[in-house]
Amino acid sequence: MSKIKPLTILDLIQLKKTGEKISCLTAYDASFSAVMDKVGIDLMLIGDSLGMVIKGHSTTIPVTLSDIIYHSQCVTRTPKHAFIMADLPFATYHSKTVAVENAKQLIQQGGVQMVKLEGLHMDIITHLVQQGIPVCGHLGVLPQSIHKTGSYKTQGKLQQEADKIFTDAQKIEQSGASVLILECVPAVLAKRITRALRIPVIGIGAGVDCDGQILVLHDMLGLGGDKAPRFVHDFMKGSDSIKNAIQDYHYAVKSTQFPSEDHSY
Repeated sequence: MSKIKPLTILDLIQLKKTGEKISCLTAYDASFSAVMDKVGIDLMLIGDSLGMVIKGHSTTIPVTLSDIIYHSQCVTRTPKHAFIMADLPFATYHSKTVAVENAKQLIQQGGVQMVKLEGLHMDIITHLVQQGIPVCGHLGVLPQSIHKTGSYKTQGKLQQEADKIFTDAQKIEQSGASVLILECVPAVLAKRITRALRIPVIGIGAGVDCDGQILVLHDMLGLGGDKAPRFVHDFMKGSDSIKNAIQDYHYAVKSTQFPSEDHSY
């Protein structure tokens, strides 16, 4: 039996080049990450969404760096295949020095391969990359800015907003980021950005034309409550096990069966 090869950022870029979709899920512990890895999920994100689905908060704001490090340590002990990244939580990257120190802890202590931060922070992204720290950008709906925006409504519906997100995406790539997540933006805009960038673009509520898809694990398993967002599909319906539900999600992403137009804006 051949040894399982861990994915690298070069592998993710190659998937984009060949047109194979990248399957992604959030992960928070060793048990679920082991199942995801066996199924073949390409990328796992230790997301600050753990504040809501694990800790019971109403937003991601209360999540601390220690929270992310702890859950990263749990997740990274088991996978042999998936590429793993983690969120820099709220107020942990407001300066170059602070961002590098916190990202360093996530990589050295948490064992992740990449850090993700929300919004346009060109100088900070460039500085992190110069220190050898891979970065994933995040545009569209920005959960860490909920107290500023007041809602999680779709971003980029107006032409001026769409043009800014498109330009910001280009700037994030130019700053040195290796991956970009687009959350809750119109499918037409996501397609335009995906085609324009060389780096992989992962969508959540951003249509089927992104290079890959990500969902919060608990949402994908139907545990997100009665008012699930439009972009969520419950893969546990009709499945006889969690492993099979994750397998169905992985296949649906790879075969472009998910997301459908019903899941897009």
